[in-house]
Amino acid sequence: MYILGIESSCDETSAAVLCMEEGRKEILSNIVASQIETHRLYGGVVPEIASRAHIEAITGITHQALREAGVMLSELGAVAVTAAPGLIGALLVGVNFAKSLAFANRIPLVPVNHIKAHVAAAYLSDPLLKPPFLAVVVSGGHTSLFEVSDDTTFTEIGATRDDAAGEAFDKIGRVIGLPYPGGAALDKLAYEGDPLAIKLPSPALGRETLDFSFSGLKTAALNYINTCRQSGIEVPRADLAASYTRAIVEGIAVKMKQALTERQYRTVVLAGGVAANSHLRRKLEHVATAHGARLSVPPLALCGDNGAMVAAAGYFAYLAGQRAGTDLNASAEDHPAWER
Repeated sequence: MYILGIESSCDETSAAVLCMEEGRKEILSNIVASQIETHRLYGGVVPEIASRAHIEAITGITHQALREAGVMLSELGAVAVTAAPGLIGALLVGVNFAKSLAFANRIPLVPVNHIKAHVAAAYLSDPLLKPPFLAVVVSGGHTSLFEVSDDTTFTEIGATRDDAAGEAFDKIGRVIGLPYPGGAALDKLAYEGDPLAIKLPSPALGRETLDFSFSGLKTAALNYINTCRQSGIEVPRADLAASYTRAIVEGIAVKMKQALTERQYRTVVLAGGVAANSHLRRKLEHVATAHGARLSVPPLALCGDNGAMVAAAGYFAYLAGQRAGTDLNASAEDHPAWER
């Protein structure tokens, strides 16, 4: 079947058309309208500006996705849309557009959880991937571990109690003057520094839990930066980038090791925007191999927010019988009402 995926949860407007069936998962088009240049001026995403940009882009990119795929609206088996979680104003743009498109053309509408969509991106590049597996989702808004028992059933077994890894990367990158998005710039700069130069706390909490806390690490890095500046010392940006990256990566690796030891998964999926971080990919590959597990990571183009991952997750939700009516509403919550 052909399925259209629509994504507008943060600062990328995206539409994609996939051909999904048993034995075939093909991306026919995946159009992404990025707002990076718009938000770079402010050093981060401005929700109201993001929402307006989605309104301006969504119709055009949807037409482009269908045209590039060579698929007509009448051929679509479903329209999938990210309905939660995310910036509420941004989500509302995608949800209301998808509702209008689906019901005007009598096409089934499928609501998609953004977190599950990130994990579903792995299916598009890994034909061997099958549940059950451990999913490590690392993004600007989430740092979580999930036990995925089937294509639509996720059980959260660990999560951050405050900030997410992606937000922590971006914040420190911005403070030391790196261009937005700070996380991507920190990834590159970290190769130029000494990862042991600056002692920083681990975001991994105690052995009794699989949870994280990034606020203490972020505060420690900010205190170090402020101490350098107050003392008239130039902040060693490369060493800080390397040490900070090491702390985050090692912290995530610790909890992945713990989950693999306690539950003995044979496959691990790393997903989310921060899955593009080269240090994290390399470290978790090493951890998986050491525990006799296989690490599956989407290609870089599918790590960030995109319509293809939404369409993939929507396909599995469609097979599970999930549908939405005209009363579908967007939700900023990780566990929206329509999933309970």
